[in-house]
Amino acid sequence: MIFRLRTSPRMLAVAMSLTVVAGGVSAQEVVVKVGVASPLTGGGAAYGKDIENGVRMAVDEANAGHPTIGGKPVKFVVESQDDQSDPRIGVQVAQQLVDDNVAVVIGHFNSGTTLPASKVYAKAGIPMITPAATNPTITQAGLNTVYRVIATDSQNAGNAGTYAATVTKAKRIAIIDDRTAFGQGEADEFEKAAKAAGGAIVAREFTNDKAVDFSAQLTHIKGTNPDLVFFGGLDAQAAMLVKRMRQLGMKAQFLAGGGVMDANFIKLAGDAADGASVWEYGQPLGTLPKGKDFEVKLKQKYGVDMLAYAPFAYDATWVAIKAMEKANSVKPAEYNAALKATNYDGITGKIAFTQTGDLKNPSSTMYQVKNVAWAPVTTKTAD
Repeated sequence: MIFRLRTSPRMLAVAMSLTVVAGGVSAQEVVVKVGVASPLTGGGAAYGKDIENGVRMAVDEANAGHPTIGGKPVKFVVESQDDQSDPRIGVQVAQQLVDDNVAVVIGHFNSGTTLPASKVYAKAGIPMITPAATNPTITQAGLNTVYRVIATDSQNAGNAGTYAATVTKAKRIAIIDDRTAFGQGEADEFEKAAKAAGGAIVAREFTNDKAVDFSAQLTHIKGTNPDLVFFGGLDAQAAMLVKRMRQLGMKAQFLAGGGVMDANFIKLAGDAADGASVWEYGQPLGTLPKGKDFEVKLKQKYGVDMLAYAPFAYDATWVAIKAMEKANSVKPAEYNAALKATNYDGITGKIAFTQTGDLKNPSSTMYQVKNVAWAPVTTKTAD
């Protein structure tokens, strides 16, 4: 006996809808969260937003290529958290990102925030790639998931110290820092290198990262008759400091470390900016193959000028994405080994990591304000 199955139009419609649903499930995107931790409020907010912009640009470009990892389409999404440049908040933010199952964290900005937060990520096995935190101790704790795509203070501020003592021929050097892990770390490394090169430190003062008046410290420093003053801290305070130096009649050279070489310093310092020098992380972006194009694209996309760290954040994000693609997995435990073996040509130059997670062969550049603009003077690359 032959049985004939009768199908009604309604049954066909149901069958077709089930087929479409099943097909949709099989092709559903895997959402991969890229965590960003930086100050989005407070004094460091501009730098934090700069980092976030670099990450978002990389993520948007990656998604535009319709990536697949592990045979599945992937969509990267940015989860940004405000650590307020506060170590206590930084730990809370780190735990929140861990709880939200991010695949990687790009951050933090401040060394003092990065140090405790890195332990939270390491405990969870989540890679953290900092595009900005430069205190050497960050990568000296033996944590297997900590990476840095920028020179350390011992390299950058060390270059500044050697340069001050050997090239500028400064005989009497004074130092002031903002007493943060970053600023004090810079000052310590500068002092160490300057002394090793034969420089004499005649004064060592400090303030805090919220101060706006440096009269007391500078009055004491002026009494030691220095021919160079080094500041470990960020752009706004550096500008106020050099401005007050000139108001007090101090003729000493002004030299600073990273986080100062931007338009904000020149704007705030006014005429006192002329002749100021800094050592900044990396090579001059305009001299690198993709550097100028990146800067133009970022300005077009976000309507703001790039500060110091967007290109490093952009590169850090792509380094993580490339490691996931190489490992064919978005799981941190599975792609971390590929991250360690990174060999990537980024906006900021070649990126590969040492055994501790630091950048191999980092560069730093000295800039000086000439005709109301920063001009590169010399670049040094570590062996």
